Amino acid sequence: MPGLIGIGVGPGDPELLTVKAVKAIHNADIIMCPASNEDRPSIALSVVSSVIDKSKNQEIVKLIFPMTKDKDVLKATWKKNAKIMAEKVLSGKNVVYLTVGDPYLYSTWIYMHRDLEENYPDMEISVIPGIVSIFTFAAKVGISIAEGSEKVAIIPSCYDLSSVKEIAKYSETMVFLKDGRYFDQVIKVLKESGFPDDSIFAIGQDLGTENEIIRKLTLGEVNDETLTTKYFSILVVKRV
Repeated sequence: MPGLIGIGVGPGDPELLTVKAVKAIHNADIIMCPASNEDRPSIALSVVSSVIDKSKNQEIVKLIFPMTKDKDVLKATWKKNAKIMAEKVLSGKNVVYLTVGDPYLYSTWIYMHRDLEENYPDMEISVIPGIVSIFTFAAKVGISIAEGSEKVAIIPSCYDLSSVKEIAKYSETMVFLKDGRYFDQVIKVLKESGFPDDSIFAIGQDLGTENEIIRKLTLGEVNDETLTTKYFSILVVKRV
């Protein structure tokens, strides 16, 4: 029976794709992937390019998600792309949608899945989870995200950071995702929040790719050269 599968492709390393994800990609008639505009490549597609069977001549469909915080534009985009997905599935095709990391962590999949469930309740939809950058990063840096009764906060750095000071009071580890261009503001807020200078500080960008950069130091050692300007970045700070 034709259906739709949302696939988490992990942080960027093709070797971190799950066996289940690779099988679903091989069995798909159509591979859909997100991009910020027509002229930009899809990072999710680049992760799986080495496992796509070129002899099968699968159709590749790039769905455009503009980089904006305008809620009306975003909602219209999600609805438009969900409709494209539905039309392909309802025409009898097996469709997979690729998303970096996991489909249910800060992913475009979340909003389209919600729309599809509401407007196409009979459509068969499933999800294959992916390894997220948080745990890939922890493995590379050699830090624990949480131990015992420790609490963890996961925060998108590209939004309002005013609540971080309050969250910091109750968190031993704080993970900032989504946009390294805001990490200078994150550092300022962390220091104002009372995180001690000897806290473990680790930052990374482009995990799992040839452009990967990882740095580990203390919060007190951070300077402008430590930071990243890349969208796909991660920052972890942990009390010791």
